[in-house]
Amino acid sequence: MAAEVLAQAGALVTIYDAMPSAGRKFLMAGRGGLNLTHSEPLPKFLARYREAMPHLEAAIEAFPPQALRDWSEALGQPTFVGSSGRVFPKAFKASPVLRAWLRRLDGAAVRLLLRHRWSGWDNDGRLLFQTPEGTRAVEARATILALGGASWPRLGSDGSWVDVLATKGIKISPLRPANSGFIVAWSDIFRDRFEGQPLKSVALSIGGQTVRGEAIVTRTGIEGGAIYALSADLREAILRDGEATLAIALRPDLSVDELAAKLSTPKGKQSFSNFLRKTANLSPVAIGLLQEAAKASGQSLPSLPPADLARLLNAVPLRLSGTAPIARAISTAGGIAFDELDDNFMLHRLPGIFAAGEMLDWEAPTGGYLLQASFATGAAVGKGVMKWLDA
Repeated sequence: MAAEVLAQAGALVTIYDAMPSAGRKFLMAGRGGLNLTHSEPLPKFLARYREAMPHLEAAIEAFPPQALRDWSEALGQPTFVGSSGRVFPKAFKASPVLRAWLRRLDGAAVRLLLRHRWSGWDNDGRLLFQTPEGTRAVEARATILALGGASWPRLGSDGSWVDVLATKGIKISPLRPANSGFIVAWSDIFRDRFEGQPLKSVALSIGGQTVRGEAIVTRTGIEGGAIYALSADLREAILRDGEATLAIALRPDLSVDELAAKLSTPKGKQSFSNFLRKTANLSPVAIGLLQEAAKASGQSLPSLPPADLARLLNAVPLRLSGTAPIARAISTAGGIAFDELDDNFMLHRLPGIFAAGEMLDWEAPTGGYLLQASFATGAAVGKGVMKWLDA
């Protein structure tokens, strides 16, 4: 995005990519439908960036969601708003967008050099790239670093830039998984039976924050959209306390009294699992989760009074002992501290060197916020470079 802004302003631009083909992380982002941005009002949209909002606000206001939709439309990829307010290209894929984008960059004389992995600078301040033909030194009037975080390293963003910049005195917040799964010590019986099963229409809560949606049982723990929305709070709780307890409401639309009334009906000869399935409308995986919680606390579900069972059913405690590996996280928290950058995203300590995208210290939930901020900081840094070159 920075290259496009620069080329439109008349600059000669070369993109150096470490991978054998361009946009691999972008293509991964579109694997389940390319969620470009979100249609909610801008004040609510900006609040999704939490403590990083003041640092990203100007860039996103200058290149807001509608500008991104117009950009996609100009590539021949019109967008639509889904039922959740998320915005997708009508093709629902990343590959047509990427192909059209690369054609436009090529038409603007932007050079794309692949298999060029940046490794720092030489003693003369030239950029060093590791290539199949050996080390290459490049002199540039201005440089933009857009090297990503450390999630999905096989796609190119492996976080190796951290050490390079740290040696220059750049303050970098540790890279941590964001929008990730979490580790749960399931029993063997539960894991083998329910791995891959969804907990649908649940409400997840921690520390006063509640999110409704879906979660997926994995072999090592739990993940899914509702989990990702709380991942920052869950991760910070684990970093602070060594673990986090997530409360899961299996029937969030019913009060404890309403549930207790349902659970007070005679069970008859049916099994307790069937009783829960019929009276509380619980899925097998939800019943299994209740049983896991009861075992962990030394309780027997059938022996619980209806009121106690109702309270448990809408506040099932789930102990998270760790965060899933950063290599499988959707995105990354941490990165270059914003006080290392000026208003144009140039590094104070390295004049003429700019940074954008996920390598900056921000995070956001899924829903289009990740790509929007990456596009917006790319556009902002392109304008910043032109100001630098024209000064």
